Amino acid sequence: MIQLNSNKLKQAEAKFLSRYPGGFADPEVVKIGKRHAMEKMTTMAHESFSARARKNISQYAEDMAKIVGRSSMVSMFEKPKFRDFVKHLAPGEQSFMVQAMHDLLHTDNKEAGFQALVELLKTEKLAKWSLISIIPTYYAPTIEVFVKPTTAKNVIKHFDVEGLVYKPNPSWEFYTAYRDLINQAKTKVDSSLSPSNAAFTGFLMMAMPSSDD
Repeated sequence: MIQLNSNKLKQAEAKFLSRYPGGFADPEVVKIGKRHAMEKMTTMAHESFSARARKNISQYAEDMAKIVGRSSMVSMFEKPKFRDFVKHLAPGEQSFMVQAMHDLLHTDNKEAGFQALVELLKTEKLAKWSLISIIPTYYAPTIEVFVKPTTAKNVIKHFDVEGLVYKPNPSWEFYTAYRDLINQAKTKVDSSLSPSNAAFTGFLMMAMPSSDD
């Protein structure tokens, strides 16, 4: 099983909780978390991307661009590019994108939805991990994972994860392995460190030596 180095994970937990005794409920961490508005974004995702929402294809596509635009986790460079990408999609392409996201969020055909989304975004060189994983992260924040390249690479390196190699091109194989890694690791520490998977990976980053300041 691919896993984080347990000793380093426990050290990270002790370091974080000594600084923030309440975990993510600690007042100082709450201040940091406010800029991410996770609850608000999750509510927006549930309202915008329910199983029935795909009936209105143009609204669904518009909401995809909207939630990416409002996300604190997507770079300022990618937001306008994705907005313009969605704006200029032909009706058939828009329908294809909406179906792909629906499959990723709601069906047993998640891998096909993921791959379809990647292939569509590749046409404009927008197949970025952030754009692929942000909506699932908001829709199911305690199950899915946001793959931020820097974070993923640092987690794998710092916590001595063997058998998992980060690659810039989004793949279902890496996504599911990284998701399983995070979901398994969070069960090994205090639950206050994982109100969401995005928060948990934030804890991992904050607990690393480079994050001392």
